[in-house]
Amino acid sequence: MNRPYERSDGRPDDRRASVFRFATELVAWVATPWALAGTSWLLAVVSIVVLIGLPTVFATPGDKAQVMVPAPGAVTILLVLLQLVAAVVSAWLAWPVWAAVVVSVLAATTLVTELPRWRWLLTTPRRG
Repeated sequence: MNRPYERSDGRPDDRRASVFRFATELVAWVATPWALAGTSWLLAVVSIVVLIGLPTVFATPGDKAQVMVPAPGAVTILLVLLQLVAAVVSAWLAWPVWAAVVVSVLAATTLVTELPRWRWLLTTPRRG
């Protein structure tokens, strides 16, 4: 029998984690080009392509309904970590301290709520 926090396929229920993850992604998508725009508009555009494009193209089968290029769970975890780091660093570079503190707390919450999904991504064999 499944535990209450698992779906029938054994994947942890990550609905709460996905809310925090998406909020952090949104911050990364806004704050990173904002932080880079003063240095180079080209870098700002590239940051958006990287932060949105890579997770769209590379995904772990079973974690996402539609997978363009199958990737191991570790790749999915690294892409989430990239979003978290981009959100926090960019917020500290581009925004007032109070906003950067809020983003840092959001990223820390995301990190904690992602742990069950990450364990699942690393331990469950996938087929592409």
